[in-house]
Amino acid sequence: MVDTMVPLPAFLRPTRMTRRAARPVGPTPAADDAVLDAPDDRLSPVLVAAARGEYAPAAALLAATRAAGRWEDRDGYARRLAAFAHARPEWFDAWRAAAPDDPGALLVAAQLAVDRVWYSPARAELLRAVSPLITAAARADDRDPVPWRIALDHARGSKAGHRYFEELWEAAVRRAPHHYGCHVAALRYLGTFWHGSHGECFDFAERAAQDAPADSLVQALPVRAAFGYLTDLCGPEVGRTRLDAAADRAADLSGRLPAADPWPAEVRNKLLYVLLRLERWDDAREQAALIGPYATSFPWTLVSDDPLGHFLRVREALLAGGAGTALTGLIPTPRRPDGGRQGSSGGHDH
Repeated sequence: MVDTMVPLPAFLRPTRMTRRAARPVGPTPAADDAVLDAPDDRLSPVLVAAARGEYAPAAALLAATRAAGRWEDRDGYARRLAAFAHARPEWFDAWRAAAPDDPGALLVAAQLAVDRVWYSPARAELLRAVSPLITAAARADDRDPVPWRIALDHARGSKAGHRYFEELWEAAVRRAPHHYGCHVAALRYLGTFWHGSHGECFDFAERAAQDAPADSLVQALPVRAAFGYLTDLCGPEVGRTRLDAAADRAADLSGRLPAADPWPAEVRNKLLYVLLRLERWDDAREQAALIGPYATSFPWTLVSDDPLGHFLRVREALLAGGAGTALTGLIPTPRRPDGGRQGSSGGHDH
């Protein structure tokens, strides 16, 4: 396949879809085995070491992803390490002091700086001071698309104009044409600045998925567009056929990935939410089994202050054969951060 860049804002080419064959699912998981936002086997010992104040394992992990060009892993690890540094900064401060030019440290620093100001009322202004950190991370390795994903998020948060965003997008996909994180960042930008224009978001997501390899996480981009539509009460209606096609494509991808594994957990949890909203109970049951114990905070924080407990209630009802009102009652209209109800998923999934 020749790598192609999907331009912004969108394309109008229709989606080519195929239904997946039914596949068996694994044994019913036990309720007490579930974990929330679990790290994988490579990240887990790194976080344990960081909790002891040791930064060398984190540096080695990110250096390995960089050397191997494992950009999706690098993106996910950088996010998780930044979140850990936000809560417990001592180990990261020591890393920055000891190796200020380490590409991994520069990457985490850029992500951390964005995260620290993201929910501030003065976000757009505060993000201006973050730009040099993102530039430094990008210059540390010209091959790495992850600083450009951070730059795309930064542009959305600072309300950058379309032309500037398109320049960032072109730079990002030159480095990795099918990088999932960059595509998600672009989809979020479209959803933010074209609020209610879900058709345009679907156009972009479907074209990107069509051009991506079958095992790429970009195959799940249309279901993210569906998720955005289903959690947003504004804009014209999106047809059921298009929503089902997005769910089918993500389910096809899920079926190709390892069952009960933390790496595809984020995609599977969002897909499960969409399937429940579409009242596709059998497909939702299959995804619940594939998720196994790996719940993710989002999307369940949209509907509950106890995301793990809510996930367990959904999973228990599904795997017990539940359907209809027993399940629709578990997926209410999403909540605002202040406890009210809302239609838009907003920045919860930053």
